[in-house]
Amino acid sequence: MRVLFVQHDHVSPLGPVGERFAHHGFEIDTHLVVPESAFSAPNITSDFPDARNYDVLVPLGAPWGAWDDACIGNWLVPEIAWLRDAVERGMPVLGICFGGQLLARALGGTVAPAPRAEIGWTSVWSDRPTLVGEGPWFQFHYDRWTVPAGAVEIARTPAASQAFVVGRSLAVQFHPELDPAGLQGWMDWGGASKVEENGDDPAIMLEQTRAFEAAARERTFALVDAFLTDVAGLLARP
Repeated sequence: MRVLFVQHDHVSPLGPVGERFAHHGFEIDTHLVVPESAFSAPNITSDFPDARNYDVLVPLGAPWGAWDDACIGNWLVPEIAWLRDAVERGMPVLGICFGGQLLARALGGTVAPAPRAEIGWTSVWSDRPTLVGEGPWFQFHYDRWTVPAGAVEIARTPAASQAFVVGRSLAVQFHPELDPAGLQGWMDWGGASKVEENGDDPAIMLEQTRAFEAAARERTFALVDAFLTDVAGLLARP
C-alpha cells in the first residue's frame, strides 16, 4: 500500500505518524508544496500528484490560514478540490491541523480565525477515545473549522472542534506528528516569536515536548492504528 504525505512547507516532518505508517508496511511518498525559497511568499503554483496512485492521503499542517485564499490561493483552492475529489471517490484522508481544515472546507464546512490561539500541550474531550485519545496533544493553530454536513465531530476543546470523521476520513486539529525535532524546526522558522506573543516560553515548551516524547509517540501510534483499521478500513484488527 502507498501513502502520500502532503508537506505544505519545508518544516513539516512526518514524525511518528510517518513512522507508524512505515511500521505497517506502507510505501511513503511526500509532496512538498512550498519550498524553503518561497516560504516568505507562498502563493506559488503546485501540481498535486494523481491521488489514484495512493491508498491514503495525509495533508499536514502549515503556518498559513486555510481560509486565506489571497495569501496562498494559487495552490490552496486546487488542493481543496483535489481533496474533495479524493474523498468523493472513497479514498481515506487523515487531515492534520491545516490539513484537517482543508478537509473541512473541501466538504462544505468553513474555516476562519478563532477568537484565540491554542498553542502547546492540551487535553481534548473525546467521544471516541479508542480513536482519538484525550491526549495531551500538541496544538499550534489560530483558526478553527465548522464541521461539514455529514461529518461527525468526535473531539473538542472549549476553544475549538478537535476531530471529525466523515466516511473513511479523519480530521484532527492537533499535531500527532509533532516531536522535539519538528518543534525545533517550527521555532527556528518563526514559531518562537509566536509562542512568546502568546505569553509562553519557547524553551520550556521545547523541554516539555522532550519530556512528553515517549508517551506522545505511543498515543500517535494508537491513533494511526485506529484510523487505519476503524475509519479507513485498510488494516484488519489484530
